Amino acid sequence: MSGQFVASLISPLGTSLLFGGVALILLLFVRASFWRRPEWVMAVFAFSWLWIWSMPVVSDALRGRIEGMAGPRAVEQIAPAETIVVLGGGVSGFRLPLRLYPDLGSSSDHVWYASRLYKAGKGQRVVLSGGVISTGDGSEAEAMHQFLLDLGVPDKAIMLEATSGNTIANARKSYRLLSGQRVKRIILVTSALHMLRARRIFERAGFRVIPAPTDFEVIDMPFTIFRLLPDADALEGSARAMKELVGYVFAR
Repeated sequence: MSGQFVASLISPLGTSLLFGGVALILLLFVRASFWRRPEWVMAVFAFSWLWIWSMPVVSDALRGRIEGMAGPRAVEQIAPAETIVVLGGGVSGFRLPLRLYPDLGSSSDHVWYASRLYKAGKGQRVVLSGGVISTGDGSEAEAMHQFLLDLGVPDKAIMLEATSGNTIANARKSYRLLSGQRVKRIILVTSALHMLRARRIFERAGFRVIPAPTDFEVIDMPFTIFRLLPDADALEGSARAMKELVGYVFAR
């Protein structure tokens, strides 16, 4: 909980709101001219901080740095292990009668990559880890299970961990699920942005982790003046990157 609070507080939006709110309070309730300068400093900082992390060029630089430390990108570069563990994220369950099938969202890359690893002989089984979701029925693990079957992975090779609600629970419950089979070395599949933190958490749980990152967000883009203008997607990407960094620090 403390990690989530810190991540929210230091995110571009959280920090800007904090300093903007303090500046507003001082402007409203403090009349002495001595305090006028701090008010404007805070207001300018809040505006500048929000603008900086809303710029695509800055957001891409931060996320690209984290993704660059995630690990290899090609299936051929991944060392084999007994088990492939796939983390959910961004999954919406089915909800009859409007949604007949799960909406996989960003996690579709996780499942697709896991199927490629399995078919390449990198692992003997696949563990799908993800608990109950609010945006549909069932769990993330069940939603990924349906997709993995459609991709041709046999049901007998799939195990479900369908109760975890965050990465720490993913790691602990996957460890308990596999401890009876004496599995310690795993291939971990998750998004490149999340891999740094997830790997550390799974190693703390007792696994020896081979990273298999996917869902790389940042690609080489030519610089234009428009990449200095605020963008909502860039701001959201910056916030997610800061969350991962804070989570990595707390995981240590």
